[in-house]
Amino acid sequence: MDLRSLPEQLSSFQRINQRRTLIERELKVDLKNTAPIESVVGESEKKNCEQMFGMVPIPVGYAGPLKVTFSNNQVSEIHLPLATTEGALVASVNRGCKAASVSGVAITRSTDHGMTRSIAFMAGSPPASLDSIVHFLRSNEGKWKAVAEATSHHLKVIGHDIDIQKKYVFLTIACDTSEAMGMNMTTIAAQTIADWATINHPGIACPTIAGNVDSDKKPSRRTHDRGRGFEVVAETILSAQTITEILKTTPEAMLAVADAKLKAGSTLAGAIGANLHVANVVAALYLATGQDAAHVVEGSLADTTVESLNETTRNQKPETRNLRVSVRLPAILVGVRGGGTTLPAQAQCLNLLLKNRGGMPLKKQLAESVAAGVLAGEISLLAAQASQELAKAHGRLAR
Repeated sequence: MDLRSLPEQLSSFQRINQRRTLIERELKVDLKNTAPIESVVGESEKKNCEQMFGMVPIPVGYAGPLKVTFSNNQVSEIHLPLATTEGALVASVNRGCKAASVSGVAITRSTDHGMTRSIAFMAGSPPASLDSIVHFLRSNEGKWKAVAEATSHHLKVIGHDIDIQKKYVFLTIACDTSEAMGMNMTTIAAQTIADWATINHPGIACPTIAGNVDSDKKPSRRTHDRGRGFEVVAETILSAQTITEILKTTPEAMLAVADAKLKAGSTLAGAIGANLHVANVVAALYLATGQDAAHVVEGSLADTTVESLNETTRNQKPETRNLRVSVRLPAILVGVRGGGTTLPAQAQCLNLLLKNRGGMPLKKQLAESVAAGVLAGEISLLAAQASQELAKAHGRLAR
């Protein structure tokens, strides 16, 4: 099948339909349910998906409102579009939003570490020593940064690391990429640095500009500990009354689940990130808003903590405790420009979620909104397990 050599005069929508017809005829399959609606195709056939023959719809549900105090102290309600095929997820997050909104979610930390890429250098011909490669990179920092930043008006190198491992020197750059997620932008900058270095130091070779130290779309202890993209911490206070009336359980039961699941169970498994189901909410928000879904891998490296705010006394019952629940997400990788954010449906979901909140940059606001939504999901699942309702909810809503 030749799915590329189509008549130039065809529109994107027509090319999609012609490819589907060719595939159906050649492979003798029925793909009519992948036929897209013309108004939601956008530029996807040109910019997002090669050899595109259709679209697969994903249900989108609403959860909220969720009261959030953003890192700029702006208090606002957010509305979460969640794209998922997992029954019970939206209902659970919606319940978490209701419980967390009683006292509100506070964003207590929000740090932009930048988008990273790790360039691997090694001895070339004639060979340079690893120490000389490190010296070359350090003494010419201003030059290779200028080369990188010349690749885009929207990119600025905000940090870097140099590591030696075996016969390689890794230069990991961290870049501010404005309102874009910036992976492609940073990759282009990394390639330019590598080209400049190998030209200006004949003793250096570059086997790859993506050397895995950045752990793009892969789990790593480095990303968990140091952060990548946005590192956000969100927390809320759950009163005993909220836990009893909205979450239908007790503080004592929630603490017991947290101890067994987040501490003992995660330790036994060797988990990188101890949480309940962070990936569920990150994936649903990423899909709805046009983010790169593979970055759910880093997004799931989160830690959820639950602690009692008042110890029990002789006159105080354990079930009357107030709880602080917080979640740290070290690597939220999002953008509001480029990629899937330009597609018509995803753009509308972004518009539902993002508002003018005290002049906060939209990309930062999106990262903090993801963290707040994740916290709502963590609260609800914790309560469902504490009340032994998890299996019942899935049986009722997901079958």
